[in-house]
Amino acid sequence: MAITLAVNGQARSVDVEPDTPLLWVLRDTLGLTGTKFGCGVAACGACTVHLNSEAVRSCSLTVADAAGATIVTIEGLAPPGTLGPVQQAWLDMQVPQCGYCQSGMIMAVAGLLAQRPSPTDEEIDAAITNICRCGTFARVRRAIHALAGTEGGA
Repeated sequence: MAITLAVNGQARSVDVEPDTPLLWVLRDTLGLTGTKFGCGVAACGACTVHLNSEAVRSCSLTVADAAGATIVTIEGLAPPGTLGPVQQAWLDMQVPQCGYCQSGMIMAVAGLLAQRPSPTDEEIDAAITNICRCGTFARVRRAIHALAGTEGGA
């Protein structure tokens, strides 16, 4: 069944079963491998993308549910060859260690900052529930506060 998706500013038609998780359509059908598989049950956040400007876990969202929505993956967060503000902060603050979870973490943080430009520590904790096995959560928090222009949580 052909389904049309709006991914990173482009209309893309995919011929997949409607109940296919969006994650696998992005990775396997469209070749956008920046979105990672972690758990498959929407717990870890490695698969986070933006759906209509909201951070969502793509492993538990069917492609049929995403049809008609605006989808942004880590590849579409900034123009080609450039870094978005969150991506640049990640480098500046040396956030990642292994890096596997970071595309999902970056997408979650970009979504949070779009809704709350100066989040408190409590708002960060509530919104950023992505799991990082390396434990870089303190660096993530520092990067968020640097982006927000707050030091340590207003």
